[in-house]
Amino acid sequence: MGDRTTLTASDGFTLNAYRAVPEGTPRGGVVVIQEVWGLNHWVRSVVDRFAEHGFLAVAPAMFDRIEFGYESDNYGPEQFVVIGELMKKFDPAAALLDVEAAVKAASEAGKVGITGYCFGGTTSWRAAHAGLGLSAASGYYGGGIPNYIELDPTIPLEMHYGDQDSGIPLEQIEALKARHPDVPIHVYAAGHGFCNSDRPANFNIEACTKASARTLDFFRKHLG
Repeated sequence: MGDRTTLTASDGFTLNAYRAVPEGTPRGGVVVIQEVWGLNHWVRSVVDRFAEHGFLAVAPAMFDRIEFGYESDNYGPEQFVVIGELMKKFDPAAALLDVEAAVKAASEAGKVGITGYCFGGTTSWRAAHAGLGLSAASGYYGGGIPNYIELDPTIPLEMHYGDQDSGIPLEQIEALKARHPDVPIHVYAAGHGFCNSDRPANFNIEACTKASARTLDFFRKHLG
């Protein structure tokens, strides 16, 4: 449904992206932030799904500044070694420039929301703090909560977590709730990565269906 394309950030860097356009007049734009596997099959399917629901959706390749064109459908342990090396070189400040470029591309459809999964969930929170021209954010199981717990969102924000996520203990989620009582933080009977249908061991259809419906309602409320 979607197409490969490129974006140009404000510092002149050109990165890969995946874009899908809905039939008819879009109700708004959505930026989709990848997990740590780049613009792989599952992330592209998420972009396509948002387009099916009436949004112009764009996913930027967040690791292109480190390894241009990186993406993988290998969820095995050996790939985490590769990912670990990529993350050592990851520049969070430059990453927001790439997010901003995606927001600009999606804004041709009107107001723009951001969503992301795992690495992308954390990026969504950071983007909600930075603003970047966004109107709403809905992040999924973003890790490293203690690192950004003091970042106050400047736009409407909601988050989704699993109560059996071994990498994000419940006490961290409860601390996030306590620090940000006005942010809806939904917790599901699920583990990490519960929306990735390409990872059967992690995928939880009940939790993902409920969370995805909430995200769509959230975006319809704040975007159109």
